[in-house]
Amino acid sequence: VYTVVSGSMEPAIPVGSLIVIESREAKDVEEGEIIAFVSGDSVITHRVVKNQSLEGRFVTKGDANEAEDMNPIPYSDLIGVVTKVIPGAGMMASFASTNAGRMCLFGALLCGVLFEVLARKLSEL
Repeated sequence: VYTVVSGSMEPAIPVGSLIVIESREAKDVEEGEIIAFVSGDSVITHRVVKNQSLEGRFVTKGDANEAEDMNPIPYSDLIGVVTKVIPGAGMMASFASTNAGRMCLFGALLCGVLFEVLARKLSEL
């Protein structure tokens, strides 16, 4: 599961989406599928233009980009194929991993418990 932070795959995958990746043999990835791969310290999500199985690499392109990516992606950099896109959920997941997000979640949980206790007390009256 990854959060999309750039607009290179819009409108298919909006910025802030949460994506689910399924592991797949590189040779079985088909043209047109969206893959996630490692590039330096980043995870990139782009569409496969060509699966060059003899060379062991992919030619990819972001849907919002005008041209194909300059460098082919070696099979060894493949993480998997995108199987699910949840728009907006990535921003919530990123926020929940911050201190402010944890405080908000804790506050919401505490309010829920307090409302439950209050509801039980009122039903006893």
